[in-house]
Amino acid sequence: ESYKKLQMDDNRKIGTGLLVLGFVFLSMGVLFFFDSGLLTIGDVLFLLGITMTIGPRRTFVFFFKRKQLRGNLFFFGGIFLVLFNRTFIGMLLQVIGFLNLFGPFIPIAVAAMRTIPILGDFLSLPIISKIVDQIA
Repeated sequence: ESYKKLQMDDNRKIGTGLLVLGFVFLSMGVLFFFDSGLLTIGDVLFLLGITMTIGPRRTFVFFFKRKQLRGNLFFFGGIFLVLFNRTFIGMLLQVIGFLNLFGPFIPIAVAAMRTIPILGDFLSLPIISKIVDQIA
């Protein structure tokens, strides 16, 4: 029974792929001097990935909690600014909003990344470990 909960259905697999693609496009958009087209595609893929991974209802409930209003305003305000070619300020707002919204999940994500073979070894390096522990 608990094994079935751990299995990923097709929507979650697609959602995870969309999340990864979203981060790739966002990273490329930043690397290419805040290219608005790449950042916009990354934002759309990221939002679709979240929706496909956790479902539309849970996505709506997550984003519209009263206590997360500030994070939502920054995050979606940043997306809005990126859409209208104010990419640098938009990305700053998105990062602030992302940290407000997803900050509690960062320690969980770091713990999961430390179990991945090559990435876990990298995160265990003394200098990297200190930095990651400060962030998490």
